[in-house]
This record gives sequence, structure tokens and C-alpha cells, in this order.
Amino acid sequence: MTAATLSKTASARPGWLWVCGLLMLVTSFIVCQPAHAQLRVDISGVGATQYPIAIADYAGDAHGQAIAQVIRDDLTRSGQFQLINAAGANLNAESSISYDQWRNRGADYLAYGSITQSGGQYSVSYRLVDSVRKSQIDGVAFTGTEKELRRISHQIADRIYQKITGVRGVFSTRIAYVLQTGNTYELQIADADGQNPQVMLRSKQSIISPAWSPDGKRLAYVSFESGKPVVYLQTLATGTRTPIANFKGNNSAPAWSPNGQQLAIVLSRDSISQIYTMNLDGSGLRRIMRSPLIDTEPFYTPDGGSLVFTSDRGGNPQIYKVSIGGGDAQRVTFNGSYNVSPRISPDASNLVYVTRRGGAFRIAMQNMSSGSEQLLTAGPDDQSPSFAPNGMQILYSSVQGGRSVLAVVSVDGRVRQTLSALSGKVREPTWGPFTN
Repeated sequence: MTAATLSKTASARPGWLWVCGLLMLVTSFIVCQPAHAQLRVDISGVGATQYPIAIADYAGDAHGQAIAQVIRDDLTRSGQFQLINAAGANLNAESSISYDQWRNRGADYLAYGSITQSGGQYSVSYRLVDSVRKSQIDGVAFTGTEKELRRISHQIADRIYQKITGVRGVFSTRIAYVLQTGNTYELQIADADGQNPQVMLRSKQSIISPAWSPDGKRLAYVSFESGKPVVYLQTLATGTRTPIANFKGNNSAPAWSPNGQQLAIVLSRDSISQIYTMNLDGSGLRRIMRSPLIDTEPFYTPDGGSLVFTSDRGGNPQIYKVSIGGGDAQRVTFNGSYNVSPRISPDASNLVYVTRRGGAFRIAMQNMSSGSEQLLTAGPDDQSPSFAPNGMQILYSSVQGGRSVLAVVSVDGRVRQTLSALSGKVREPTWGPFTN
């Protein structure tokens, strides 16, 4: 492939930045510093099934109303719950519940509780009842500091979601993304609702391709601070960072193996971008296969046995699958002439990717068994899809009304969220894993 062809491909799809040569200047590092821009959430659409639920304010402390509101907001964002007004409920964790009263209000479920404080520690007791079956279906107590109350609220929302839908909730998970403001790039992490953003890295040079470790304790990403793309590993708790892939040429597109012991990366050390795997200490470098054209954007299947990736070996960018042991790659996408940035759902049933249709970049999902495709977004510039760890939603970057935003769409395309930043360009989002 000629340099002119590579340049054309890179400009057509910003995520293929591994082909660009950029001049770098100065980098500064900020570990776990609060970000200035909070994200605002706008929601549209509802799920095919909505569960009527009332969330009463928590009794006993001034924080009780805020806890209940976080839970309401979480459940509302899923699009799967219909909130029933619980004003004036005056309930605490030990209250007797009049099931018929709540059933008559239209609430099939009721969540309520209490919060108490002692010596700087808070105790939050939560209950969930089914007004149709007239029984309590969940109840637990959490403890934490005042700063941890929002996290506890997300954990309660997760329990409610799982008890009612049978699917694990993702409200207490985190997301990572890159925010560009002027000539400054920030690698940020935030709660799944976009709140509590923290800056993990601030640089005058590009940061791309953040990827969560399976345990959620580290991020791999690409930084251009040295004058070329280099893959780094960073521990979130301490900020400790190490260059893990700094070979001749470009080092890009890190992807974690499901067991967290290896990375798949893309190297141009042999003149053209190809896929390799390596251990976290830099040993065991192995080329997966040899291709006359570019292979990039690898992503492990959940069983760790294969990789999906993007390649233009067929004349235009399409998605392929290959065994981790190498061998012949099998083409996966056949609809359209441009399909990139593959991600496999946690249950391996669906593939999500960016497709170009009618000049617009859109998020598409393909069933891995039937090959049937669904276009989930309308564009014009939707990029970098990432499944939620329960497989029910997809996070991506988007341009809406001329503004760069983070967005979330349900896998059936019915519910959409926009997490809009106050300023800057938001890109390269990735949804973090479940953590204990």
C-alpha cells in the first residue's frame, strides 16, 4: 500500500491513527485529578418492556434524597423502568409495607431504605419488595464514607436491576475516554453515568486506544509523547505507567486477553502494520499471521481463542477473525464496503463495529451466528463502539448538532443516551469491566 493510500484511509476514519506521523512536544502527567467538565445525560426512547417501580427517599439523613435520586437516574437511563411517584412515602428500612397501596399506585416494585452516620462512616440499608407477590426480594446494608455514597447508590441500582431483569447491572462500572481541549489531551475515567471524571494522563500529544484490563485496575493506551506511537500500561490506583511496546516503527491498538496475561498489539516493525501478541513484561512477542496489507484493531473473543480485527486485505476495510494460534483468517463482515473497529459482546453472540453507509459513519451490530445486521445509529460520525460488560448497551463517540459527545445505545436500538461534555472533543471511549 502506498503512502498516499494510507493517508487517504487515515483521513477517512480517524480511529486509524496508527498510520499517521505526528510531531510531538511536551507531556505532563496528572494522576487521579478531578476533571473540570462534568457530563450531562440526555435520554430518549424506552425499552420494549418497562418495569413500574417506586424509589422512595432514604430516611434518616440529609443524603437520603440524593441516594434515591441517583438510583432513579440509573434505572431511568436503562430505559427499562417506569418510575412511579413515591413522594410522601416516609419509609425507612424497618417500615411495614402496604403492598396493595403501592400496587394501586401502579408500582409493581418498591425500593426504599435508611441512612445513618457515625464517626465519619455511613450505613445505608436498602430493601426491595414486589407488590404483586407481596414479598421482599432483596435487602442488604452498605457502609462507606461520604465520598462513597454515590458509589453505594450505583451498587443498589445494580442490585435492583439484576433482581428484576435477571441481568447484572452496570451502573457501578466505569468508562474511559480521551478528551481533547485545544492542544491538550486528557485520558479520563468516570462513572458509567459520566459523573466523577478523573484525569489519569494529561499531554500536549495525542492519546489514543485506551483499553481496560479485565480486572479494571489498569489501562493500556497509546501515547505519542516520544515522537511516535508507543503502548503504555498504567495502574489506576497509583498512576504508575510503563512503556510496554516501544519497537521500531508504530506501536498501537492494544487489546487485553480475557485472562489479563497478554496483550494483542499492532506493530509496523516489519514495514507494515501487523498483529502480534506479547506478555505484560514485554516478553513472548509473537506475530499472529502474515498479510501483504494492513491488519489492525485486534480484539479477543471472550474465550480467548480467537481475535477479530480490521484488515484491507480484500481491497477495502473489513472485519476478519483468526485463531490466536494463527492460520487462515475468515472474513466476518460482508455488508457495505467499509467496516472497522470490531468488538465482540461478552457472550460472544454479537459483533459491533463502525460502518460507512451513504457517507455517514454509523454503529452496526451483526449476529455472529446468523450474520444478520442491524444499524443502531444514524451518524453522521459515530466511532469507537464498546459493549457494556453485561452486553446490553454500547458506548461510542458521536458528533451531534456539531458537538462532540459520548453516547450510549441499547443493543436493540430503542434507547439512546447522550453524555455531553461541557467543552472539547470526546473520543476513543471504552467501557470498563465488572469489578468486585
